[in-house]
Amino acid sequence: MRAEQPRAGTLEPGAGAARAWHAHAVEALAAELGVDPARGLAPEEAAARLARSGPNRLPEPERRSLVRMLLAQFGDVMVLVLLAAALVAGVVGEPLDTIAIVAIVLLNAVLGFVQEFRAERAVAALRALAAPSAAARRGGAMVTLPAAELVPGDVVLLEAGCIVPADLRLADVQHLRVDESALTGESLPVEKHARPLSAQTMALGDRANMAFKGTVATYGRAEGLVVATGMRTELGQVARLLAETESTRTPLQQRLRRFAAQLAVLVLVLCALIFGIGLLHGEPPLLMLLTALSLAVAAMPEALPAVVTLALSLGARRMSARHALVRRLPAVETLGSVTYVCADKTGTLTQNRMELVELRRPPFDGEPGGEPGVELLRALALNSDAHFLADGELVGDPTETAVLRHVAARADLAGLCSAHPRLAELPFSSERARMSTLHAAAGGRPFLVVKGAPERVLAGCTHELLGGRPVALERAAAQAAARAMAAAGLRVLAYAQRTELPGPPEDLREDWEQELVLLGLVGLLDPPRAQAADAVEECRSAGIRVVMITGDHPATATAVARRLAIATPSGEALSGAELARLEEETLRARADELTVYARVAPEQKIRIVRALQARGEFVAMTGDGVNDAPALRQADIGIAMGRSGTEVAREAADLVLLDDDFATIVAAVREGRRIYDNVRKFIRYVLTGNSAEIWLLFLAPFVGLPLPLLPIHILWINLVTDGLPGLALAGEPAERDVMRRPPRPPGESVFAHGLGAHALVVGLLMGAVTLLVQGWSFHAGNPRWQTMTFTVLALAQLGHVLAVRSERESLLARGRAPNPALAATVVGTVLLQLATLYVPALNRIFMTLPLTAPELAACFGAAALVPLAVEVEKVLVRRGLLYRASPARR
Repeated sequence: MRAEQPRAGTLEPGAGAARAWHAHAVEALAAELGVDPARGLAPEEAAARLARSGPNRLPEPERRSLVRMLLAQFGDVMVLVLLAAALVAGVVGEPLDTIAIVAIVLLNAVLGFVQEFRAERAVAALRALAAPSAAARRGGAMVTLPAAELVPGDVVLLEAGCIVPADLRLADVQHLRVDESALTGESLPVEKHARPLSAQTMALGDRANMAFKGTVATYGRAEGLVVATGMRTELGQVARLLAETESTRTPLQQRLRRFAAQLAVLVLVLCALIFGIGLLHGEPPLLMLLTALSLAVAAMPEALPAVVTLALSLGARRMSARHALVRRLPAVETLGSVTYVCADKTGTLTQNRMELVELRRPPFDGEPGGEPGVELLRALALNSDAHFLADGELVGDPTETAVLRHVAARADLAGLCSAHPRLAELPFSSERARMSTLHAAAGGRPFLVVKGAPERVLAGCTHELLGGRPVALERAAAQAAARAMAAAGLRVLAYAQRTELPGPPEDLREDWEQELVLLGLVGLLDPPRAQAADAVEECRSAGIRVVMITGDHPATATAVARRLAIATPSGEALSGAELARLEEETLRARADELTVYARVAPEQKIRIVRALQARGEFVAMTGDGVNDAPALRQADIGIAMGRSGTEVAREAADLVLLDDDFATIVAAVREGRRIYDNVRKFIRYVLTGNSAEIWLLFLAPFVGLPLPLLPIHILWINLVTDGLPGLALAGEPAERDVMRRPPRPPGESVFAHGLGAHALVVGLLMGAVTLLVQGWSFHAGNPRWQTMTFTVLALAQLGHVLAVRSERESLLARGRAPNPALAATVVGTVLLQLATLYVPALNRIFMTLPLTAPELAACFGAAALVPLAVEVEKVLVRRGLLYRASPARR
């Protein structure tokens, strides 16, 4: 019989994920989908539906061409300013500067292009989760066909090990369990059934009669009706979210973008001003034009992108040694600005491996804990379908493998199993919520072992084992103990036995699960990682809030959060259902107080991240599943797990933790803060030097002095004193208090905490010292006055670079953290400067004259005043008299 035509609108694109399939009976859905589950779709009907609904695959995302991706790298303000500086350098006649600037711009463009190209592969990786084939019933026969050919209304068979090929409404379930961790974050395989659910709106993890595309069947078998395919599946919704979510600019990119725009305007105004003053002072117009253009080139810190790139590259190398792979270089610095870490629970804060963490034996009103008795240990070993392979690997349900690991550490597991072989069993099902196994005993009398949900097992118990003998069951105490363990977020199992059986093993029935003797309760949990608690505490000391966002059960999430001090003892989790009822404004207002979110959907993770970002926070998001990928992209920095994480999550992330250890994030935060400190040191250094040059050229005409420097002098100082020492600052070690500061406010300018004032005041001092040397030597009739002016300015900048290795620590104290590259660069630059004085060929190029020993000593002495003044400034800073730090954010 040919299937009926489905109702209009049922197979429309987008209908799948929007329908509450779980709330409908299978028979009603079969009628709506126009299919007889016993026969499946007719082949010709399936072909017609495939033509209408399209293939069951995630479509290839529309990608920008490689040319467009490359050209986009040149749209940044800093890049445009640098290209303008390159043009000016070419006009001045300095081709080396032009080549250097263009090379830096091209290097940054290539790096950005490569990182963006790799990031766009995230959606493509989602398609790899699609099952390559599926077993479906077509025309009354089971056929194997490509999963891409499945259509709504198909009847699909699932078995253990199968990847679910589409979204299915389960119809016939035989002990099916599905690992949904990649989609929902649920740490345990989910027990499935076929009954309709009453609630129209439910979290994915609670839809126990559904199987979703991309998840994995781990136990049992089932048949299901295909209700959604391709982009209409829940996995397709994740792909759509991922494609629609745009990456955000990093804090460093935002700060440097503002810095470049501000500096470009300031430099143009000052150069025009100096050009005009020079003309009014009677200087030749051509000389003043070349001087102004040279100053424009010198004032733009074209080495800044190279310094940033070098700093980030060195940080990435350090992070790789700490088991963190940086996929996007700016991500290293971004961690230094992070104010919130939104951490996924399973596999990130926890080990993603169930463990038996609590065991209670009668009497249950006593202290919890202790070792299992002989009878309980035997029951734990025997009532299990998990087993060890020949190579020692333990396979089976995560709960059962956790129990067997506990037994194997305390007893001869193989000996117990061989001494008490299984004779019969009543398998676990979601309806029964228990499992019973019948075993032979050494004396020949078989015994029954029962395990399951405490309420189901306790219902059949009349006694409890106390001191090796059965006594009357204290039911209330046992129930209270089970409730307390469940309230602590544990998965609780009760174990009982029966030694007096009503019949032979072949007659095993459910009514035998009565008159049981309770042996004990066990509690299982995916335990926190060993270093997670310390890492959370260190984040707190650094002013970073840690928030848990998981698809797991609220009680489980809360228990782990309390163990790690993420949540207070009285703190509770906000569930996805509760989150769905919150307005955006309410969520933003409450985001600062909430620390645990449970049973959340992928789009809700993005809501949480956006709510925090709307409050001005910089958010790091960790995750490992497909469901985490959109939020990883939305966050200011996405952190994926390298071992347990999916390829989708890794492709969407900026940073991959190769050891899946949350503690590695702390090391990354330290590295990010060090890098930003070093970028600030470079900006402080180079702006102060540029400020000194501007002050010098601006003030000289007002005190009746000729033009202090030639264009070649300005460009030389820019090349050797700005570039090389500045690059060496990228390798500066972290300061001692780097992890005891609050995060930098996201809107903070690079000029904050006195950087701008330092550049102006110390630049003025450097310019004034140089101007005094010029005036003294010029009025003394010394023909080498311009050479001395040139030398003092160069040496003063080198002394300044040593002083700015720290904003607070003295130069002597900072010496305990050596920077060999900087020391070598300073010595090398001094030698290059001396070469311009004493090498005849260079004298002709730089218009210099050799200085006498007293003159050279005077130049060194005058230059030494600058670092001395910076040390005085640091004393005032340490005493709180200058540049007070911004208050902690919380």
